[in-house]
Amino acid sequence: MKEAVSPSTIDSIDPAAPEADFYIPATGPTRLRRNLKHDDTFAVVDSHGDIGASAGDSDGIFLADTRYLSWFEFLLNGMQLLLLGSNMRDDNSVLTVDLTNPDIYFENKLVLHKDVLHIVRTLFLWRGTAYQRFGIQNHGDQTVSLRLSFAFGSDFADIFEVRGIRREHRGVAAARVIDEKNVLLSYEGLDGRVRTSALNFDPPPTELTSSVASYAIDLEPGQRQSLFATVGCDGSGRTPPAPFLRGLVSAARATKDATANTATVETSNDLFNQILCRSMADLRMLTTETAQGPYPYAGIPWYSTTFGRDGIITAIQMLWCDPSIARGVLKRLAAYQAKSFDPISDAEPGKILHEMRSGEMAILREVPFGLYYGSVDSTPLFVMLAGLYFERTGDGDTILELWPQIEAALAWIDGPGDADCDGFVEYHRQTEQGLANQGWKDSHDAVFHADGQLAKGPIALAEVQGYVFMAKQLAARVARRLGNHALADALDRQAIELAVRFEEAFWCPEIGTYALALDGAKKQCKIRTSNAGQVLFTGIASRARAVAVAECLMRPSFFSGWGIRTLSQEERRYNPMSYHNGSVWPHDNAMIALGFARNGLPRPIERVFKGMFNAATYMDISRLPELFCGFQRRRGRGPTLYPVACAPQAWAAATPFALLQASLGLSFNPEMNEIRLMNPRLPSFLDEVILRQLRLGNSSVDLAIGRHDEEVSLRVLRREGQLRVTAVHT
Repeated sequence: MKEAVSPSTIDSIDPAAPEADFYIPATGPTRLRRNLKHDDTFAVVDSHGDIGASAGDSDGIFLADTRYLSWFEFLLNGMQLLLLGSNMRDDNSVLTVDLTNPDIYFENKLVLHKDVLHIVRTLFLWRGTAYQRFGIQNHGDQTVSLRLSFAFGSDFADIFEVRGIRREHRGVAAARVIDEKNVLLSYEGLDGRVRTSALNFDPPPTELTSSVASYAIDLEPGQRQSLFATVGCDGSGRTPPAPFLRGLVSAARATKDATANTATVETSNDLFNQILCRSMADLRMLTTETAQGPYPYAGIPWYSTTFGRDGIITAIQMLWCDPSIARGVLKRLAAYQAKSFDPISDAEPGKILHEMRSGEMAILREVPFGLYYGSVDSTPLFVMLAGLYFERTGDGDTILELWPQIEAALAWIDGPGDADCDGFVEYHRQTEQGLANQGWKDSHDAVFHADGQLAKGPIALAEVQGYVFMAKQLAARVARRLGNHALADALDRQAIELAVRFEEAFWCPEIGTYALALDGAKKQCKIRTSNAGQVLFTGIASRARAVAVAECLMRPSFFSGWGIRTLSQEERRYNPMSYHNGSVWPHDNAMIALGFARNGLPRPIERVFKGMFNAATYMDISRLPELFCGFQRRRGRGPTLYPVACAPQAWAAATPFALLQASLGLSFNPEMNEIRLMNPRLPSFLDEVILRQLRLGNSSVDLAIGRHDEEVSLRVLRREGQLRVTAVHT
């Protein structure tokens, strides 16, 4: 996905190569990790609620691409506690950990049997502050004397340092005790900024140093006692934090309010309901309220920031049930659209952002990702999303506001995006610091020829030409609605001409699908990849070619039983454990399924949908990760996980909703005030689906869709306004 290379080929990479700088090393944590997030702050803790207590370098409390706390370990008499259970609340707002004491010895004598103390550890984030409560109860029949301690510290590491990049020079860190209950950790970076973590302990500890808070406690039989700790990042720690319960209620209420206008889904399958619940909770956790509106940050831990491509695709997947995400994504990306040329950041006028970073290394340009524009697809995808949003909502005011940015994006597509004027959009990084591959498969080895040789740029990717085609078609419809008929006609004509050129240049009859790309010499990369499936979503392929591509993708060499692999087993670089050359990406499968729906191919949709559903049932807390390995499905075994996959990941979380849309063929017509189901079908694991608060304009409807073998029934349960609902079979 981003700044990564395939671990399977890391040994062959020149250590000095720029691509290796952004590789994410795999480590083996001994405890499961849990994630919390609120707006720009996120936390990665282990199953005990600790930070830095076991192997795994991604632990910490993070804000603005900086780790503000790298160590926070809870100990009893200097020993780690035993885990009873670790559970995320269904809405992801709170982590609750149940702990107990191990056997404790003093001078070789057992002084406290295990399982006497019950400790409930509760963690949540709210407005830049991490809150923790420790509720301790003595279930024994004797008074116990305890020494509870919290060991803490911070390296204030940049997110790219956490990911493995080593820096020759760093700033200066300090720690000091402020008073009986407060400690301030600080770091003056090479960028001149001072970053602080303010720790507060309540009640005041028995002993407090700059790295340890200790409590000497006597607990009588049955007695309970609570301890509280907060960590405020930067300005959030300058004033006393809100009381624990007030913050807890506020965080839960904000999470609930965020879904108030979102369509909800309930089905006959309890397992699928759990998957949907987790997916929606993950999306709400990842969505940050920015100055321009809500924006789904890409993923935790490595990508908790604004990514253009990820935000757009997530918005497309969720457009049918929550258009507000698309509006926020469009406005934020429009605000940061490039206005000038900057080779270091791969910026060109009209280009849409790839990635935004605000850590010390980005500010110092030790990495080029402060505002980085090195993605070839974000710009046509931006225009696509604007058109799809308009078709979904009829919101002419927002589109009119964004029209200058849409025109600038179209100008980039026809200008710098097609530097050799051959009619295709290509990419080529402007400096050695930038990403070598700038499509969604951006690992260094993702674009190659049939003999395994890496392709040399500039590279024209197949799906990107499809994005351009769809972008121009949609922009033409918007322009026509705005009264600009001359521009609309020109865009329609350009789209038709592109489709003709695309078929001639990209179709490979010998492999029965589209080439992955054209290299710098306009030579086809004749390999079977999932990219061809995303081509179907854009409508650039003819119906006959779409059927051929679908047949190719659903063969055993592509379809693992869990999903469609990124690369066919028949290709030289196939590796089921690689990042992009044989793994399975949920969002990729969702986009392909939407392409199947566009071309009236319900059976492969059902197979993909069922595979993803079955995969999710094996995942921890029913959460689809960024990707998983592409090994063939075996009876009685779940899918094989990928070691450094982000979870949660926005476009993976949105996948079940996009698959449901593909299955039902949902589309919207604001002009006719109509919701349409085109060739609706339900997979075999769903007997009924109920959609509530499905909105179009000022109207809304509740629908029940039932499965009857291969047919479906449609009932309107509630209607508000003059909304029409139709089902069409072709």
